[in-house]
Amino acid sequence: MKVILLQDVKNVGRKDEIINANDGYARNYLFPKKLAIEANKDNLLKLEAKKDSKAHKKELELEEYKKQAEIINKLVLELKVKAGENGKIFGGVTSKEISEELNKQHKIQIDKKKIILKENIKNIGRFSVDIKFGDGISAQLAVVVEAA
Repeated sequence: MKVILLQDVKNVGRKDEIINANDGYARNYLFPKKLAIEANKDNLLKLEAKKDSKAHKKELELEEYKKQAEIINKLVLELKVKAGENGKIFGGVTSKEISEELNKQHKIQIDKKKIILKENIKNIGRFSVDIKFGDGISAQLAVVVEAA
């Protein structure tokens, strides 16, 4: 019997996958636990529509990332921080602070996990920060750290 899995099932298959299952296994285990539905015409059409919708959302998301990457590549983010006389920053600038300042100054919301810092910025100066959106899309943000 062909069934469409509604969830990942260990040693059987992944969500939205169409598999051949034994009749007894499908009727006595997969269906009662709502792990699968029968792969009839209506359910196959619903699955196809769901996959098309996901692909369309992914396309729109990629386009949005590309637009943001173009904007970010042109930006210069200025941060004012407390620093000692020798140019050392008290504490350091983290990806969270960069994300917050980017939102404050330029109204661009970027998750701090997408901002790649090898280590926190601990000196005054100009730095280049990588922002990775995923799917091969990335941007370089120029960050200028000045003493307040």
